[in-house]
Amino acid sequence: MDAEGRLKSIMEVLDQLAEDTSVPRNIRRGATEAKNRLVKKEDALDLRVQSAIMIMDDLANDPNLPLHGRTQIWNIISALETVKP
Repeated sequence: MDAEGRLKSIMEVLDQLAEDTSVPRNIRRGATEAKNRLVKKEDALDLRVQSAIMIMDDLANDPNLPLHGRTQIWNIISALETVKP
């Protein structure tokens, strides 16, 4: 799978997280922000991916995040780390 294909599947998972009402609102907002960073075609791919990883890493440290949300965020980060320009 190419980088854009991987990003598309990662963005689908980010959408799922953003729509999950069992996680706090700031986590849903962060997932949307990470997706918005990935969509910006004017930025280099590695910059977009790194920005999204930083956002997700901050969210993973939220003490109010339920365990399933944290696992989902870790999976997103792992997937993002495999995207190569």
